[in-house]
Amino acid sequence: MKQRSLLREVSIKGSSLHTGDKVQLTLKPAPANSGISIRRVDLHDKPVIKPHISQVTDLVRATTLTSGHAKVHTVEHILAALHGMGIDNVEVEMDASEPPILDGSSKGYVNMILEGEIVEQDADRQYFELDQPISVSKGNSSLIALPYDGFKISCTSADDRGIHTQHLSIEIDPDVFATQIAAARTFTVYEDIEELLKLGKIKGGSLENAIVLKDDKIMSKEPLRFEDELVRHKILDVIGDVLLLGKPLKAHIVAVRPGHAINAELTAKLAQRMEDLAKGEKKPAEKPKAARIEEETQLDIRRVIETLPHRYPFLMIDRVTEFRGEDELTAIKNVTINEPFFQGHYPGQPIMPGVLQIEAMAQAAGILMLRKINQEGKTAVFMSVDKVKWRQKVVPGDQLRIDIKLLKVMRGKIGTAAATCYVGDKVASSGELKFMILDEGEDV
Repeated sequence: MKQRSLLREVSIKGSSLHTGDKVQLTLKPAPANSGISIRRVDLHDKPVIKPHISQVTDLVRATTLTSGHAKVHTVEHILAALHGMGIDNVEVEMDASEPPILDGSSKGYVNMILEGEIVEQDADRQYFELDQPISVSKGNSSLIALPYDGFKISCTSADDRGIHTQHLSIEIDPDVFATQIAAARTFTVYEDIEELLKLGKIKGGSLENAIVLKDDKIMSKEPLRFEDELVRHKILDVIGDVLLLGKPLKAHIVAVRPGHAINAELTAKLAQRMEDLAKGEKKPAEKPKAARIEEETQLDIRRVIETLPHRYPFLMIDRVTEFRGEDELTAIKNVTINEPFFQGHYPGQPIMPGVLQIEAMAQAAGILMLRKINQEGKTAVFMSVDKVKWRQKVVPGDQLRIDIKLLKVMRGKIGTAAATCYVGDKVASSGELKFMILDEGEDV
């Protein structure tokens, strides 16, 4: 795809969410390869900030960027609009430190972009194409980014009481963002409002620009725009925060209860991987070639390690207990309190993150696919997951039994599998996985 900017400049005025200040924001066309910049026209010398994860200084209910004496905060909604609508080059001018909150969504910014008229430029768009899984976990939140030829987000949103739990998996492109994500409004829990006011936040907040959750009720000036508006706004925030990479991303992000802090942590890890690749570190250390497994009826941990590229703490299969023909297997993962993710995932009541159950399914499915074909010199790369459901928590002491069934194999390279995780006889999680088989040295 070609890079994109705007044909003409457009402006909007409004009040900001946290400071309550009146502010005018203008979007101006910018030349190819110039990227996104934010200019504070109210400050001496009109300093410019080039949004990047290295500039993040505050993540309490918003994303704040600082460069020298210039600071901008609550930029996630405008960045989400630019990322979601595929705008590569634009200058954002503001006469205050915070963009207008408008109605609490990115809808107003999308309307601005459409009014300014999107134009293609004479330069190819540069993506960061993720080449390996990257995950972060903090408390009851976790995110994992997976290699994927596109941009997809699968998100689960819930408050601390387990009320208003919502899930959505959606492919992001400009049409989808404009119609399915941009209008989702920001929200908060009623009990948090007093504390936010004490912190000097939400001075411009109201039921006209935010949804308030009080017990099992949803309070807002207008009815919900989507039945699952809360999780759609969480996806909107992820889209904005991930743009702090400095370029659009190709990956599938699976998020459980995301927030600005953990979004920034994932973005920082993605930025580090992007830097490593730019330095030529394109492949992990070469692993020993695995033996053939076509005739084996089960695999012990030694053979699992020879077959998969994963290592501690990301190896999620302890044993393959049974192969049933060419298209089915059962594997196990022994869940112990020594797992590193239990240190931060629900301390005092540790629970195995759902995204890691998905990773266990993907590793088991990769083993099955490698067994079906000639696996000499090949590896399985996880591409996407669909129809994910989590039904029961998995805790230390449980044995996770993973049943995999291959549904489709295309050209001997791309496989689709149904996966189910059990604890005892109860289903813990399930989903449909897609993955690709690559030769050693082959790019994703």
